[in-house]
Amino acid sequence: MAETRFDHIAIATHRLADAPPFLVGELGGIPDFGMPSGPYTFGQWRFAGGGVIEVLEPLGADGFLHRFLAARGPGIHHVTFKVPSLRAACARARQRGYDIVGLDESYPDWHEAFLHPRQAMGIVVQLAQTSGQGAPPSWTPPPGPAHPPAPVEVLGLRLRARDADRALGQWEGIVEGAVSKGPEGELVFAWPGSPMRLFVEVDPATDEGPLAIEVASSRALVLPAGPHPVLGAAFAQRAAP
Repeated sequence: MAETRFDHIAIATHRLADAPPFLVGELGGIPDFGMPSGPYTFGQWRFAGGGVIEVLEPLGADGFLHRFLAARGPGIHHVTFKVPSLRAACARARQRGYDIVGLDESYPDWHEAFLHPRQAMGIVVQLAQTSGQGAPPSWTPPPGPAHPPAPVEVLGLRLRARDADRALGQWEGIVEGAVSKGPEGELVFAWPGSPMRLFVEVDPATDEGPLAIEVASSRALVLPAGPHPVLGAAFAQRAAP
């Protein structure tokens, strides 16, 4: 991999089986990949243009997802960036004063590390280096509606930050996003070959963290007015760029 790529948005919820009625039945997501992974299991759904939403379900009696759900309830848990060099990405983060947590290079095809939400403006940031050579195992997704609509396009994730310089240091400096200004003055971060973007509103007086997953479709969508009652994440329909 020659360049950093914004790979997916991950949602934590209590049951993976609760995701398809909305992700498939309303948004038209196509099951893509999933498997158990230690203290959790995950499933990914792919959308028009290549955007991916991942859903995490805790396994066992305790673990980081149990703690997240107990403290916050279901909702957006992390964003994942695939990087050409995990060590270089971690070095960029440390140079900017970030602590690296969960560094794991034990698997030949998957090395990962994380930026903690206390430092990363209210969201977990996963950095992953993968060779892409390992074949994904077969996955039987939880059942969804029999006749789903056409997939929407997942434009990306809207967040809030208190400080523009910190947002630039994190999303441009560490994960190498190309920055521009959005129509409402937000910072828009994009990555070559990545279908999704980050839309960062800067407000010194607000709480930091994710606001909504933004989607586009030629059809009118039935979206909850606030956080989805099961997934906990808010979804907003926007015009495609």
